[in-house]
Amino acid sequence: MSVEAFQSGRGPKELHWIDGASHVDLHDKERHVGPAVAELTDFFRAHPAGAR
Repeated sequence: MSVEAFQSGRGPKELHWIDGASHVDLHDKERHVGPAVAELTDFFRAHPAGAR
């Protein structure tokens, strides 16, 4: 489902996998949350809201 949503999205986008993590792991397991937050932070710094 993630790949389909990604493919239909517009604008700047990146698809990033956290190896060994399930969807639920990304909510409360630091070894997975930390890398996910780092990727999101980098992405939003590079592509601020409203910028084109």
